[in-house]
Amino acid sequence: MNAHDDDTQQSGGELTTERLVEILQRGTFESEYGVMRWSSNYTFLLSVLHDDVQVMAVYKPQKGERPLWDFPDGTLCYREVAAFETSRQLGWDIVPPTVLREGPHGLGSVQLYIDHDPEVNYFAFTEEIRPQLQRLSIFDHLINNADRKGGHCLIDGSGHLWGIDHGIAFNSDHKLRTVIWDFAGQPIPPELTQSIEILCGELDNPKSGYRSQLDTLLSPPEITAFQRRVRQILQTGRYPQPGRGPNYPWPPV
Repeated sequence: MNAHDDDTQQSGGELTTERLVEILQRGTFESEYGVMRWSSNYTFLLSVLHDDVQVMAVYKPQKGERPLWDFPDGTLCYREVAAFETSRQLGWDIVPPTVLREGPHGLGSVQLYIDHDPEVNYFAFTEEIRPQLQRLSIFDHLINNADRKGGHCLIDGSGHLWGIDHGIAFNSDHKLRTVIWDFAGQPIPPELTQSIEILCGELDNPKSGYRSQLDTLLSPPEITAFQRRVRQILQTGRYPQPGRGPNYPWPPV
């Protein structure tokens, strides 16, 4: 589904993040195109209209989440939003704009749909994607992403790398499972370290806007574990090595 189906529609790349968040949060749901295939949880593709601007979005209702033994029921949509807010705080534009709101099937996360070639994923990336992949890799370590499959890495029409599907992240226990181990043990680039240092300050400040948002999305133990991961990454200055496992998601794509 393309975001240019009629004259009112615009692609996400033509709008600022703030504007996209406003559209997703305040817009009306115009059309529902059905359930997206291959999703573990109920996931709907739909259009959102606000002030004559229409965008495509991915809607994941809370009541459509599949129960997991190691994540509290009904929390995956909150984690999707926490991942976006963390990406935005870092200034890395990894996670498409995502909001928490009521939808056609109740409360859920609503995320900007990224138009992409489904045949191009992590396993088909070329060397030119490497700098963006460095950001995505350390981002997954920060949020403790338990499901970074190759197919969760998307390249849009402008060559920008996006990461999607962060519903099982931010666990207080170590859950990292990712296909991106390209940089294990290597020094973290200085510009990424600088962004993480700023994130650390905002995360530790209970009065910051970012921390206030996280307090509504994650549990106190999950935030404490997040703070610990951030400090550990800053202390070592290197990409973590694979642990005792499991370290890879299944299936990998």
